[in-house]
Amino acid sequence: MKKNYTNYIKRGNKVQSVILKFREYLPQASGTEKGVIQYLLAHPEEVAAMSIREFSARAFASASTITRLCHKIGFSQYRQFQKALMYENALRKETINAQNCEIQKDDSLELLVDKIIYKSILSLEDTKSLIDTAVLDQSVDLLLRAQKIAFFGVGASLLVGKDAYLKFLRINKPCLASEDLHSQLVQAKNMTGDDVGVVISYSGITSEMVECAQIMKSANVPVISITCFRESPLSKLADCNLYISATEFEFRTGKLSSRISQLAVIDMLYVAYVQRDYDACMGSLKRTFISKTGREF
Repeated sequence: MKKNYTNYIKRGNKVQSVILKFREYLPQASGTEKGVIQYLLAHPEEVAAMSIREFSARAFASASTITRLCHKIGFSQYRQFQKALMYENALRKETINAQNCEIQKDDSLELLVDKIIYKSILSLEDTKSLIDTAVLDQSVDLLLRAQKIAFFGVGASLLVGKDAYLKFLRINKPCLASEDLHSQLVQAKNMTGDDVGVVISYSGITSEMVECAQIMKSANVPVISITCFRESPLSKLADCNLYISATEFEFRTGKLSSRISQLAVIDMLYVAYVQRDYDACMGSLKRTFISKTGREF
């Protein structure tokens, strides 16, 4: 099966993460749609082998409901959804059972390392499947045209925004990343249609970030969001949504893999930006390089 999957990729097909997309869509699904999604999440291998009539009978939903749901998630027809699910099931069989990756009280340090790395890789792989390169390209266009970029976030998301600020500062792009929430609100009010706001919020419902996005939208400021794959107040306001995934531990460790996914998307924006304005950016990187040798502290 692995060989077939590899050949499928080589033929230019893009494997879409069916399970991830349906799981992220679940909170906004209708009552009937929830039943379909819950059955799919509980029986992904069985559904991959079912006709649409069989699936509708098992999920107690009409075939037309399932077809519409597939369209909402991004599949043109049921057969496309079924093929993507089949290959995803084959790929997931080759990975460790997710239940065995939860942090336990008596885990050794070696096992903790394995579990954290595995979760991070899984989140990055899921995020890759959610990235729409057309939206990414549009986001880079907005950044290139902007007079200045402002990054917005709270908590761990603010740390991601500061990382982005330092990256774009190196290539001499005017940018801002305020730590104080009041300063972020003021910054949102000072922006114009010639600027761009990048709002980082995994949930998409953080009230302060939604308020910043609302302020910018009212002033016709383009907004790029880095958020989870579901409809949220932030995703509705944003001009470009760059979706991420986070496979978090049940153990209360705080947001670990969501931060990894957010940083990966920032890297995508930054590297794509540099590639589009290569000569100027490379000149700035050389000019702003600070040597670490021969410095006294």
